[in-house]
Amino acid sequence: MYGSDHKATNGNFNPIAPRTWEDTQLDFGFLTDLALKAVYADANCSTTRAAEKMCLPEVITENILQHLYREKLIEIRGQDGFHNHRYAILDRGWERVKRLLEMNGYIGPTPVSLQAYSSMISLQEDSRESVAPDAITKALSGLVLPENTLHTIGIAVNSRRSLFMFGESGNGKTSIAISVNSAQSGDIWIPYALEVDGQIIKIYDQHCHAQVEAGCTGYDKRWLKIRRPLIIVGGEMTIETMDLIYSHTVRFYEAPFQLKANGGTLVIDDFGRQRVNPSDLLNRWIIPLEKRTDYLTLHTGKKIEVPFSPLLIFATNLDLNGLVDDAFLRRMGYRLYIAPPTKDQYRLIFQMAAESHGLNYDPELVDFLFQRYTQENRPLRCSEPRDLVQRILDICCYFDVPALLSQEMLELAWMNYFGKNKA
Repeated sequence: MYGSDHKATNGNFNPIAPRTWEDTQLDFGFLTDLALKAVYADANCSTTRAAEKMCLPEVITENILQHLYREKLIEIRGQDGFHNHRYAILDRGWERVKRLLEMNGYIGPTPVSLQAYSSMISLQEDSRESVAPDAITKALSGLVLPENTLHTIGIAVNSRRSLFMFGESGNGKTSIAISVNSAQSGDIWIPYALEVDGQIIKIYDQHCHAQVEAGCTGYDKRWLKIRRPLIIVGGEMTIETMDLIYSHTVRFYEAPFQLKANGGTLVIDDFGRQRVNPSDLLNRWIIPLEKRTDYLTLHTGKKIEVPFSPLLIFATNLDLNGLVDDAFLRRMGYRLYIAPPTKDQYRLIFQMAAESHGLNYDPELVDFLFQRYTQENRPLRCSEPRDLVQRILDICCYFDVPALLSQEMLELAWMNYFGKNKA
C-alpha cells in the first residue's frame, strides 16, 4: 500500500505520507478509536489539532472525525477556516472512551504496522554506507589502541557482526563500545509506535533517541528521524527486560531495549554480572545473532517476529572459562582481547589526559609513577592516567591553588586514588 512506501532521497528512505486511511495499513475501527481518544483528551480539539496529535494528514483526520460525528460520538462546535472544524465529545462518546481506556490507554501518534516497520528497517540496513578505516580512527581518536585492535573493531563495525570484548577492567572496553557508534554515518527513521493485533508497542523513547530535522517535506509524520541510537545495558539486564514490557496502568507496551537500539549500537556492559545465569542470557541471544530477527511475546501469549539490526557489543572483565561456552563464541562475529597498556601507551595516555586540561606534561613524572606501580606490584590500566590527573585537579581546586603537575601532587593523587601512602 502507498502508506508503506518509502522514497529514496540521497540514500535516505523517506516514509511517504498516506493519502487515504487504507494507506496506513491499519483497521478503520482502530483509527476511529484513536481519534475519539484524541478528542476526549483535548478540550479545544479541532481537525488541525487532532491531525497534529495523531500525526496524520488533515484530510484523513477529518474523514475519521466526520465518521465519529455521524455516529453521534462527537459534535461540531464551530469552524475555524476551511475543513477545520472544532469538535467536542458527546455523552455517548464519553461512554465509549471509558470502555476504550479500560482496554488501551494509548493517546498519541498513530502507530505504523509491523509490516511497514520491518520493511523500513530492511531498506535502511540495505542502504547503509560502509564504515571506512578513517571513520574508525576518528571515532576512537581519544583512545590509545594498537593498530591491530583498530582493524578488528573496524571490520566488526563495518560487517555489522557482533563483537565480544574481554580483558581486565579499566582498559577501555566500555569506551571503545561507546565510541564506535559515531563511526556509523547517517540518520535513521523510526516510528513513534507499532500496532500488532490492536495492541500498541511504543518505540520512540526520548531518553534513547535524539531527534533530528527530517530534511524533507510530505513525509509520513508517524515516523521521526533520529541519530543512530546508542543503548547501554549492564547489571540490570534480565530475561524479562528483553521482552515487551506491558503496563497494566496504561495498557500498552514499551519496546525492549534491543528493539529501541535497531539501526544503532547495543552494548551489553559488564556481561556476566547480571542477576541471571549467563547461560540463560546467552541462549536468549542465539536467535537474534543467527537470524537477525527476534521474537517478542504479547500478554495474550502470541509471539511476534521483529527485526534485530543493532550492532551488538558484549564487554566483560570476567574470566571466559565457565562464563561462555565455545558454541556461543562461535556465534559471535568477532572476539577481541583488550590488553593492558604498554609503558609507551601509558605515557601517551597520560600526556593526552594532562594536555586536555591545560597541564604541562613532564615525562619524568611518568617515570615516578612507574616506580610506584612497581613498588606496589600494580598492573598498568588505561583509565588511571585520566583518573590521576582528575584527582590532581580536584586537589588543586580544594586548596585553591593553580592546577599543576608535580611529584608532590602525584603523590597526593596516588594516595587518594589507591588509598596507600608512599612505600
